[in-house]
Amino acid sequence: MRHDDLDTVLLLHSSASSARQWDGLAAQLQGRWHVHALDLHGHGAQPEWLGAGPDDASFALADDAALAEPLLRGAGRVHLVGHSYGAAVALKLATLHPRRVASVVAYEPVLFRWLIDDDACSRATLDVLRIAGAIDEHLAHGDSAAAGECFVDFWSGTGSWAALPPHRRQAIAGRMGAVQRHFDAVIGEPRLRTVIPRLPMPLLLLGGEHTVPATRRIAELLRAALPAAVHETLPGMAHMGPLTHPHAFNRRVEQHLLAHDRRLAVLDTAP
Repeated sequence: MRHDDLDTVLLLHSSASSARQWDGLAAQLQGRWHVHALDLHGHGAQPEWLGAGPDDASFALADDAALAEPLLRGAGRVHLVGHSYGAAVALKLATLHPRRVASVVAYEPVLFRWLIDDDACSRATLDVLRIAGAIDEHLAHGDSAAAGECFVDFWSGTGSWAALPPHRRQAIAGRMGAVQRHFDAVIGEPRLRTVIPRLPMPLLLLGGEHTVPATRRIAELLRAALPAAVHETLPGMAHMGPLTHPHAFNRRVEQHLLAHDRRLAVLDTAP
């Protein structure tokens, strides 16, 4: 098997995390695939987003998707794996480059625009708008730690922020400006609801058994809109499932890649 025959797997992390989120999965996949874990704007080694120009004040999913485009142009078949905000970026990339993306694994993509358009007054929608507003307010007052607490406790439950070690709280607080842009991007994203159902590649759409109402409702909307995709609820997991249950999550991703890597499928069926 030649190294240059390998498919590529691109890993896209969640808000307030970094490419290091995927260290375990990358190690598990390395050797059978080229594996790249990307830091999104304002996370890990990636600088903050500064805008495309003096008149461009709004951040969009396409701005983080653009970070992956050089890899898509330079690789052959590329499989995308994303978690939360990273899953939304993965789906955006797939809509922008459908001929270059071989498959997508999306764990709880935060497609908040779709949620709002479905029912602007639902509990799930109001929860999202409440947390986005609280983050905006805390950051406007210069309190990134309070913004981080709102964010972490929303996804992981009350008291989760307080349970984090100080260095993790400091790291998350330092990324809350980028997280605020993520909320703005997914709330303002206008087109994914109409283009995602037309994606031609295999899609594995995952969620956690114990997730919050917002992502549970998004999963229901995706299931109705994409009946041909594979939809699975992973037992025991909440929104941060890829981090809290890495063994089960990583195994499911590997199974998907093995099923949709044409080169490996040929090898498996060869006499």
